[in-house]
Amino acid sequence: MRRLLALLLCLGSLSAQAAEHGVKVISPGRLPLEGGQLALGLSQDWRQPLPGVQRALIIVHGRLRNAQTYLKSGENAAARAGQSAATLVIAPQFLNQGDSARHPLPATLLRWQGNAWMAGEPAAGPVAISSYAVLDAILRRLQDRRLFPALKEVVIAGHSGGAQVVQRYALTSGKHSELEKLGIGLRFVIANPSSYAYFDATRPVAFAPVNCPGFNDWKYGLNRLPAYAAGQSPAQLEQGYVARDITYLLGQQDVDPNHPALDKSCAAETQGAYRLIRGRNYFDYLMRRHPQGLPQRLVEVPGVGHDGDRMFTSAEGQAALFN
Repeated sequence: MRRLLALLLCLGSLSAQAAEHGVKVISPGRLPLEGGQLALGLSQDWRQPLPGVQRALIIVHGRLRNAQTYLKSGENAAARAGQSAATLVIAPQFLNQGDSARHPLPATLLRWQGNAWMAGEPAAGPVAISSYAVLDAILRRLQDRRLFPALKEVVIAGHSGGAQVVQRYALTSGKHSELEKLGIGLRFVIANPSSYAYFDATRPVAFAPVNCPGFNDWKYGLNRLPAYAAGQSPAQLEQGYVARDITYLLGQQDVDPNHPALDKSCAAETQGAYRLIRGRNYFDYLMRRHPQGLPQRLVEVPGVGHDGDRMFTSAEGQAALFN
């Protein structure tokens, strides 16, 4: 038993070290942006027209920033669903400054401070662009009908830290009216995040606010919003969010309150003890506030814990991604 515990502690330590000391692989693709470039992985070469692509799957990595692993998961899910040829999988990579210590990164490659990319904060260099604005740039490229003449829908999905990105991006990113004009649908799949952004000070777990003064600050609430969300009131943000087509994909075994990658801050703990209950609590919160007509659903994946590949390649994951 002691050996098993030691092994688990070692694995958790190694995972944390990987997050802090640089990714193993820098994704080979590049998205040019004003003042810099984003690293990303692609299942097909999007520099040339892709007339067979009907769906784009943007899949966002977690805190380990292992975009190529998530690219492969997206490709595997598409293959199992028989959708490989019709699906372009895009895996953006939000590097941080620690990655430059492990790899000789070009000066033009975007990187963030720590995990600031999860909350939509601006890059540390070479240009101060929000990670959410980077997702906007990917969507703008997908709107080019010369490259994607048959595109019918975009699915933005994330697991763990990536799901935190997707949830907050769905909340703050506005109407995407150009996609609507082109008849391109937009859906979101949020899988096993550590926390969610609430619309008000309501929380499912009783606590003393004096002991957790930042519980309702961004990214856990709507106080002190990032610059990306400027000009939108909390009411407008909520109204836009509850109109989104969102699937909350939760692993029924993601129940470890001591998982090494679980957010254990007091702000996160007010949402529940572990990821499964936090997801259930958040969906219950949405249903209480919007009991009629909410175009969102909670789907649980039996037998799966905190494992992005198994989540997305499960039958439930494939249904969520490929409708």
